[in-house]
Amino acid sequence: MLSIQKLTAHYGSSQALFGLSLRLSKGEVVTLLGRNGMGKTTTLHALMGILPAVGGKVTDGSITYQDQEISDKPAYRIARLGLALVPEGRQIFPNLTVRENLIATSANRQQHKNTWKEQRVLELFPLLAKRLTSMGNLLSGGEQQMLAIGRALMTNPDLLILDDATEGLAPLVRDEIWSSLTMLKHQGLSILMVDKNLNEMLKIADRHYVIEKGRIVWDGNSNQLSSDVHIRDKYLGL
Repeated sequence: MLSIQKLTAHYGSSQALFGLSLRLSKGEVVTLLGRNGMGKTTTLHALMGILPAVGGKVTDGSITYQDQEISDKPAYRIARLGLALVPEGRQIFPNLTVRENLIATSANRQQHKNTWKEQRVLELFPLLAKRLTSMGNLLSGGEQQMLAIGRALMTNPDLLILDDATEGLAPLVRDEIWSSLTMLKHQGLSILMVDKNLNEMLKIADRHYVIEKGRIVWDGNSNQLSSDVHIRDKYLGL
């Protein structure tokens, strides 16, 4: 479904990614793990075509999605192919209500039969049903994160991409989001995610990639990562 091959990226004269490669098959949940500043968000920005907007540039390699090269496409064209990003920091529309945030991104370009509409999002995140008329900037951090995920789902994606979806949230809210992501996996949605909650990702993900200074240094499944104390301590420990 998704293949990134030998991806190289720069911010000006500084190189951020060094020949990074990963793949994701339809229906898989795959994680990109590593300490802060190692290139995780840069990889997601390159995938979504928004790297130029933050001062970066893909300088080599390829990104293919559904057998189509997308590394040279603008962000809006990539999004229309069925990829949806839940960005770091939520970035909901603060001056729109919850309902308006959801409606603003509503689309079904892939012609899915079981579509994501407002009611389905509210069933996934019941807390949002009580805040439909509240402005985005009046929501709690957890509510904003649920809204950011719901807004992405309203585009009816084939691949959902999440960048630190549970960072800074209360434990109960994190649990609800992990439960929701597990439900999405069981429904067959493909997911690529970055997060720091390793224990939860070991439960939900099929495979993991570990990134260090812009390079993939390890990949494997949850059983392999769970039993490899050396990799966890060297690349994921504080």
